[in-house]
Amino acid sequence: MPVPADWPTTEAQARAEQERLRPLVRAHDDQDTPVELIAGVDVAYDDEHDLVAAAAVLLRRDTLDVVEQATAVGRIAFPYVPGLLAFREIPAVLDALAALTRTPDTVVCDGYGLAHPRRLGLASHLGVLTGLRTLGVAKTPFTFDHHQPDAPRGSSTPLTDPATGEEVGRALRTRPGVKPVFVSVGHRISLDTAVSTTLDLARRYRLPETTRHADALCRRALSQAQHNGTTAN
Repeated sequence: MPVPADWPTTEAQARAEQERLRPLVRAHDDQDTPVELIAGVDVAYDDEHDLVAAAAVLLRRDTLDVVEQATAVGRIAFPYVPGLLAFREIPAVLDALAALTRTPDTVVCDGYGLAHPRRLGLASHLGVLTGLRTLGVAKTPFTFDHHQPDAPRGSSTPLTDPATGEEVGRALRTRPGVKPVFVSVGHRISLDTAVSTTLDLARRYRLPETTRHADALCRRALSQAQHNGTTAN
C-alpha cells in the first residue's frame, strides 16, 4: 500500500491542501436515488512499527446486515498532528474502499467533516477526493462548543465555532441519557440528513453500526498484521 507520491509530508503542505480542497465541499443533499448501501470506515495504528490498518464495512441500510468488508494494512502516511489526521488515515482508507466490489451510497467516517478548524476534516476530505457522499460521526466535540441535548433519543443541539458562532455540526443523543455523538457534514449531504442517517444507523448503541463494525475490523486487521510480523511497504 504505497503512499501517493504527491501526498503532503509537512504541516505547511497539508494545511495548504486543506485550504485548496475546502471550497470543493458540497454541504447539501444532491442524491436522488435511494440510499441502500452505507459503508463505515475506521483505522487503527501501531506507531512503534509504523503500521496502520484501515477497514471498510458495507451494510444494508434497512437491516444493518453486513454485506461486504475489506481491510488494508500499510505504513503510516503522516505524523500525528491535531487537525491533520486525515493525512494519516486517508491513503489506507482509500485502499480499503477500493477493495470493496460494490460502491457505497454513503460513507460514515469515525471523525469530523465540516466540524474542523479549516472545515475539512476526514469525512469532507475523503468525500472530495472520491466524490462519495460522506458524513462524520465523532465521539468528542474537538474544539467546538455545544450545550447538552435533552435526554431523549434524537435530541440535538448545535455544535458551534466559538470564534464565529457558525454551526459546524450537531451534538446528537443516539441513546436516552447517554452522552451524545457529534455529527457533521462530509460531502454531498446536508446536516439534517447526516443527523437522520446517524440515528438510522444507531438503533441499539451510542455509535452507528457502521462505525462499530469498522472499528472492530480494523483492530483485528492490525492485530493480525502484528502477529504475522507484517512490515510496512
